[in-house]
Amino acid sequence: MENRVDEYINNLKVWKEEMVLLRSTLLSCDLTETIKWGSPCYMWKNENIAGLTAFKNYTGLWFFQGGLLQDKNKYLTNAQEGKTKAMRQWRFFSREEILSAPIRDYILESVENYKLGIKIKPSSKNKVFEIPELLTKALIDDHQLNLAWNSFSPSCQREYAEYLAEAKLEETRKKRLDKMIVMIKNNMSLNDKYKK
Repeated sequence: MENRVDEYINNLKVWKEEMVLLRSTLLSCDLTETIKWGSPCYMWKNENIAGLTAFKNYTGLWFFQGGLLQDKNKYLTNAQEGKTKAMRQWRFFSREEILSAPIRDYILESVENYKLGIKIKPSSKNKVFEIPELLTKALIDDHQLNLAWNSFSPSCQREYAEYLAEAKLEETRKKRLDKMIVMIKNNMSLNDKYKK
C-alpha cells in the first residue's frame, strides 16, 4: 500500500512537500495507511480516521468524524454545509501552517472518540421523498396494494417512489408502475431480484 500512496504523492503537480508532512504526522499516530476513493486514507483498526487530498489551491486533511472534535481554534470547515454532519476538512495553504498546526492532537482525539464508541452515524430515516401522482392514484384505487405498500419501510418506499419518478416518459412510468405493483403485492423490495 505504501507504494500506492508514494505513487499518489509523486504524481502530484503541487503540494507534494505538504502532503509528505501530513502523511508523516498521520503515520506517527500508529494509523494504517491505505488508498480509498482514490486518495490516501488513514485508519485505526477498521475505522476511517482521516484522508488526504491535494487540490489546486490547498491541500486538505479530512476527518471522517470531525464533527465530534472540539476544534476550539476553528481550524475545521464543513465543505458541504447542510449535507455533511460528520466529516470536516482542514485546509492548508502553506508548509508553515502544517508545521505549526496541532494536527496530531486532532488525530489522537479522533482515535480516542472511536475507542469510546462515539460516532456520528448517517441517518436516512428522515429523508423526505415525494410519492408520484401515478403511484398515489394506484394506492387509492387498489386496497391490497395499499396494505402491502404500508408494510414496507420508509427507505423501501423511497426506492420505489424515486424509481418511478426518474422515468421521463409517461409510457415508461406506466410500465414501471405495472412492474412495481406485482413486486409490492409479492412483498418484494425494488432490489430483491439483485439479492442472492
